[in-house]
Amino acid sequence: MTSNKGARVLLSPSIIAADLSTMGDSVKKIDPSIIDLLHIDVMDGRFVPNLTIGPGYIKNLKTHTEIPLDIHLMIEKPGDSIKEYIDLNPWAITFHYESTRFSPRLLKVIRDSSIKAGLAVVPSTPVESVFDILPYMDMVLVMSVDPGFYGQPFMENSLSRIRRLRDFTKAEGLDVLIQVDGGINAENIAKVVSAGADVIVAGNSAFRGGDPNSSVKELKKLALL
Repeated sequence: MTSNKGARVLLSPSIIAADLSTMGDSVKKIDPSIIDLLHIDVMDGRFVPNLTIGPGYIKNLKTHTEIPLDIHLMIEKPGDSIKEYIDLNPWAITFHYESTRFSPRLLKVIRDSSIKAGLAVVPSTPVESVFDILPYMDMVLVMSVDPGFYGQPFMENSLSRIRRLRDFTKAEGLDVLIQVDGGINAENIAKVVSAGADVIVAGNSAFRGGDPNSSVKELKKLALL
């Protein structure tokens, strides 16, 4: 069985689980020595049914924190607005395999801006679909729930998807991070990391209780058990 235990796991709390109207103040209390990244879900109401935030909000939020931003674009035609997100200079920009036929070109545009280029796949897309274009990206995001619907339970078959992806990257000698997003909590985080995940997106499990520092610290401890 594939295992990633012993490696450093990055935690990326998703601000969609917090109160976005007060996030500017809330983010000042987040400890960068504990929380590695902030996951920013951008939804356009078309690629997914819900509508969230855009580059203007993210630009303002960035003035309140030095924690690197991990932007996840759940939007149609990401190439049309990619420059606006590149201008924010985040840690990574991830868009969906299902949203464009021109993934390698767009990944190159992001990489050429010295930003990690990520590609996400929804649960209905076989992870094998991205095998041929893995060399063009820095990170692949395995959705463990359907995107755009907050609060769904983790799909257990995601574990085999993560393992197949990790086994392939190792066999090919590819240095590609595996990020996993959706329904990850204290009960399943160790299994997700053991399957091969490098970056964990945590929503409710990070912000529930109002103390993300404490919650993420505990999740990190559990991740490598």
